[in-house]
Amino acid sequence: MTPFGITAYRIVTTLLSPAVPMLLRRRTLRGKEHLERNRERLGHGAKPRPEGTLIWVHGASVGECVAALPLIDALLKAVPCSVLLTSGTVTSAKVMQDRLPEGAFHQFIPVDTPGATARFLDHWKPEAGLFVDSDIWPNLILGARQRGVKLALINARMTERSFRSWRWARKTAAAILSSYQVCLAQDEEIGARFRDLGTPNVQVIGSLKADAPVLPADPVKLAELRTAIGARPILLAAQTHPGEEETILPAHDALRRTFPNLLTIIVPRHIQRAGDIAMLCGSRNTKRRSTGELPEGDTAVYIADTMGELGLFYRLTRFCFIGGSLIRHGGQNPLEPAKLGCAVLTGPHIYNFTTAFDALLAAQGVGLVNAASDIASLTTKLLNDPAEAARLGDAAKMGAADLGGAVAKTVATVVKMLDART
Repeated sequence: MTPFGITAYRIVTTLLSPAVPMLLRRRTLRGKEHLERNRERLGHGAKPRPEGTLIWVHGASVGECVAALPLIDALLKAVPCSVLLTSGTVTSAKVMQDRLPEGAFHQFIPVDTPGATARFLDHWKPEAGLFVDSDIWPNLILGARQRGVKLALINARMTERSFRSWRWARKTAAAILSSYQVCLAQDEEIGARFRDLGTPNVQVIGSLKADAPVLPADPVKLAELRTAIGARPILLAAQTHPGEEETILPAHDALRRTFPNLLTIIVPRHIQRAGDIAMLCGSRNTKRRSTGELPEGDTAVYIADTMGELGLFYRLTRFCFIGGSLIRHGGQNPLEPAKLGCAVLTGPHIYNFTTAFDALLAAQGVGLVNAASDIASLTTKLLNDPAEAARLGDAAKMGAADLGGAVAKTVATVVKMLDART
């Protein structure tokens, strides 16, 4: 018997379907949709289905799609197939345009109405569908299951907050999660949550992000930055969220008393926040990268409000603060800087990447900060002792390397799923 929650969801999404084109137009005006690609959001294929086996990979946004890149490359080498990658954000589409390997292509995920998802599935007819992390769309998942698509939840993640919410709708959760032939969880705690909600065949294999390639960097732009900064000491705060600059900037002020030429680089998680960050900087001399400016000798704070350039900034220093951790967001990916030999400083809220942070902090021996004074104190130590900063960076790199292996295990699982088709 279909749970009431799913029946109600289908009724509501069916009733809302006529309003979807108008909602897409409004989102387009806000820069959240591609006008010329809105038909994809309604389930229409952007191109004919390629011949042969088609493996469908879905990631919600940039982070999930980037994590899937090494998996996509490995699948194309292991299986004669094409790979369809779907995502839901304009930014992820832009990033994937330049980074997908030959044999893979991108399409926007359809809105989760019965009609749009049916059109999508009937056009592409994938043999397997791999959902990265935790992006769960009931109509799409159940429709794929009804059509015999082999489904897997890979790099699976579920926060404690999401788990508590799903526990109030156990029958609905079990009906959706039982659609997956396998659930490949990032760690034991996450695996236990999925098992508790009725997910079959849960296996713990680690995170795909541990196998992701190092972030790229344009060598010309990197040389420009290094020339502009020179020998100035750097405090890098990457992937920051609202409420964190109020801690970073006082740390900057305290450090400037010891290091008068310190340059603080802030890379916000969402670049549209750059104006707000500039206002918070007040009288501090500030420049923004989106305007084409480079830091000058009197620049105190450099706001890196551009997309896809994190690899540049992680290469400028041997340690950095990772945002989303001083507030209850759960942290951002610490493996990206660690793979480049950049040690991590982090606040206490790291539940989105518990395994990765635990491994890196254990390898480094230090890195947990709770206040501006903690950031200033540890930064002072590392700026005064470059050898120690280098040691921590090397330790972080080794700690990240020890977490690898999830891509090979995921590929083996997918091959087994395909071989089991009836």
